[in-house]
Amino acid sequence: MPWETFWSWVDVVLLVGLMSLVAWAVHRRPSRRIIFAVSVVSVLYFGFFRTGCVCSIGSIQNVVLALGDSSYRLPLVVLVLFLLPLVFALFFGRVFCAGVCPMGALQELVNVRNFRISRAVASALSFFPWIYLGFAILYAATRSQFIICRFDPFVPIFRLSGDVGMIVFGVSLLVLSVFVGRPFCRFLCPYGAILGVVSSVATKRVEVTKKACINCTLCHNACPVDAIREPYANKGGERRMKGVRRVLLYLVMLPLLTFGGGWLLSSQSDTLSIAHRDVYLYTLLQEASSNLPPEVEAFHEMGRSMEDLEASVVSVREAYKHWAWLAGALIGFVLGCKLIRLSVKRTRKTYEIEPSACVACGKCFDYCPQNIAVKNE
Repeated sequence: MPWETFWSWVDVVLLVGLMSLVAWAVHRRPSRRIIFAVSVVSVLYFGFFRTGCVCSIGSIQNVVLALGDSSYRLPLVVLVLFLLPLVFALFFGRVFCAGVCPMGALQELVNVRNFRISRAVASALSFFPWIYLGFAILYAATRSQFIICRFDPFVPIFRLSGDVGMIVFGVSLLVLSVFVGRPFCRFLCPYGAILGVVSSVATKRVEVTKKACINCTLCHNACPVDAIREPYANKGGERRMKGVRRVLLYLVMLPLLTFGGGWLLSSQSDTLSIAHRDVYLYTLLQEASSNLPPEVEAFHEMGRSMEDLEASVVSVREAYKHWAWLAGALIGFVLGCKLIRLSVKRTRKTYEIEPSACVACGKCFDYCPQNIAVKNE
């Protein structure tokens, strides 16, 4: 067995073990210390030892490419890395995000203060991961680029080398993480967005305490990702029918937003397709002057014909129209769903965790007086 294959399966075993440990620490014995220890192990092993490339996040692109191109053979270990966190999220919530993902763990370890972002701003920013996911799907399915890997802000930090711009971006995110809880996880990570949807229907949801909530606000203030919702009693006195009409309006808009998003992105498919190497090369050849770019010189040296290149460009642009429509429809659909979700207001008598936003970091456990009382009994 090649060493890289061996280490890949070691990664899978460790991934299962750490997620199982976090699930136990979250649901059976609420323990922030165990989750913190898992974060340290993840950063050291998955981060610096494996250089951040044991990546369930990046595996999205491999899976999409396999769906879009029958000639691509998806490695089994990549499929397993993609599915495992989703399966755990379905049963236990976002335990992968808690401390097993090295990117989330690194942000968690440097976080010392939490300046709360307004709910409206956070809701708007939380839409960006879906836009990122849409473009990642588009570029992966058309064999253009793996943009999640190319623009990963933490891999250069784990490797202690790389593009200067990405290193600056990664360091900036870490500095921001000192004062704001997990900005990458909340406002950029496409895999985290998918995990949020899956965890919203998890069979076991994260709970601050097994005892009755006393509405002390401590867990709400301690949560670094603002995933604990305060009690709500409709103090503004909004009439029920007004809320119902608003939700019905957004339900009617949902197919329109879905179709509109697909049409809008598809209409720009020719422009977007320049990210593909053949389209880019074709554009250079059309504009080539006496000073030939290296790509044009390489094209002539390889002996490819213009007819062959033009046929490839036509095929690529057709694929872009198809995948751009799907990616745009996904973005439009998510926007509609977010509007519907923001419009639904229900009464809450106590503080409650929002499963899709909770990263199961366990910080709230140590602040809850009910948990402290149990430990002192």
